[in-house]
Amino acid sequence: MTTPTPWTFLTNHTHVLLCLQQHPGDTLREVATRVGITERAVQRIVRDLEDAGVLTRERHGRRNTYRIQPSAPLRHPLEAHHTVGELLDLLR
Repeated sequence: MTTPTPWTFLTNHTHVLLCLQQHPGDTLREVATRVGITERAVQRIVRDLEDAGVLTRERHGRRNTYRIQPSAPLRHPLEAHHTVGELLDLLR
């Protein structure tokens, strides 16, 4: 019998969004620890989300605060008629 490969229904992009929704002032290192991925991976994901207009970053001294744009549409054609806010509401 083989050991099943671990997988989840949600992507790391969604996991990062959920973390930033719950803890908008977290450092990317803290997000990485919560999600279980590297800080560099979180940096790439945050950049993807910013480029897509899903996240905005505000600088407060030496820290960043992230704001989610709930009206941003989901990206895949199967769910593009839904928004990021709807997804996060569903997962709340």
